Amino acid sequence: MRSLALIPLSLMLVTACTWVPIKPAATAVRVIAAGPAPAGCAKLGEIEVNVTDRVAFYERNPLRVQEELETMARNEAAGIGANAVQPLEVPREGSQRFTGWRCSGR
Repeated sequence: MRSLALIPLSLMLVTACTWVPIKPAATAVRVIAAGPAPAGCAKLGEIEVNVTDRVAFYERNPLRVQEELETMARNEAAGIGANAVQPLEVPREGSQRFTGWRCSGR
């Protein structure tokens, strides 16, 4: 009985945590709004990232999931030399695609 009481507490703690740390090189990568290609930027590639959006039967906070997807995209962008990422679609089931851009003057 006592272990059943710990389940809700465990779920609250899990949802409060950020599971995806940002890499030092990714701190310089910006997330730009979805839309047309940004002026003065060269496309370096597409990035697809995935995070856990559900824990057992609990659906994680969509804003937290989106934040983690953006962090993962920034981490990946740094690895390809991009200094900006732009979402190509809305997050869906813990997955999202981004474009990696190299923008001058930023």
